[in-house]
Amino acid sequence: MATGIGLAEVYDVDPVANAQPTNLSARAFVGTGNDVLIGIPSSGGTGTSLLRVLVRALGPSLASAGVTTPLANPTLSLRDANGNVIASNDNWKDSRRAAIAATGKARSNDNESAILGLLAPGNYTAIVAGKNGTTGVALVEFYSLP
Repeated sequence: MATGIGLAEVYDVDPVANAQPTNLSARAFVGTGNDVLIGIPSSGGTGTSLLRVLVRALGPSLASAGVTTPLANPTLSLRDANGNVIASNDNWKDSRRAAIAATGKARSNDNESAILGLLAPGNYTAIVAGKNGTTGVALVEFYSLP
């Protein structure tokens, strides 16, 4: 099996239909150093309209889905188009616990990470790494919330 970098893109080719993805995700092996999982969502909308989003980094719960080497303790950072960190999280219950739980998308494992926020239109980067240099398979997810 070969390894490498992959790219998946989603386009709305019919602007009249006003389609909007509600969930995007990517799964990959997270190593050490710069060998991280990177997801690049684009916040839709125009002008100053804000999009409510939930970004999650999963690792431990992947074991129940048959992943044999899940990332034991993922960390998550969300960056703007200039690379500035606008939010970060280690354990999802550490930040906005009640609000994240109210989305219905909270995880049972405290070591998984989540960021809930409002994003202006633009490009963002989510970076998943292993806490203290841990490695394994992780999943990064982006949800557009009402």
